[in-house]
Amino acid sequence: MNTAASSDPRIASVRVTEDEIVAVLVDGRTISIPLVWSWRLTEATPAQRANYRLIGTGQGVHWPEIDEDISAEGMLHGTPARRRRATVAPASKRTARRLASSGQRKHTPRKQATRA
Repeated sequence: MNTAASSDPRIASVRVTEDEIVAVLVDGRTISIPLVWSWRLTEATPAQRANYRLIGTGQGVHWPEIDEDISAEGMLHGTPARRRRATVAPASKRTARRLASSGQRKHTPRKQATRA
């Protein structure tokens, strides 16, 4: 058994166009996925999209400025990236919870009546 040869897809190079993420594999195949499958790359600047490095021995690509990783397997299997849910509640909800737990009430100014 030859352990040097691997059937795992490995990326040789990648480019991001206006609509696609295109990877050339070391075996000569070219694969692409819609750019919208990576919301981080969709929102990145062209310079950020061009700044990448291959990870592993080409099993994936990492964009350090936007903290995005895409694997050759993920591209082949068609797995879009999901947006993370917000881990921190908006300030108004945090404040309301803090005040509620301390027994205080949040002061909300009342609207003044206007005369016609």
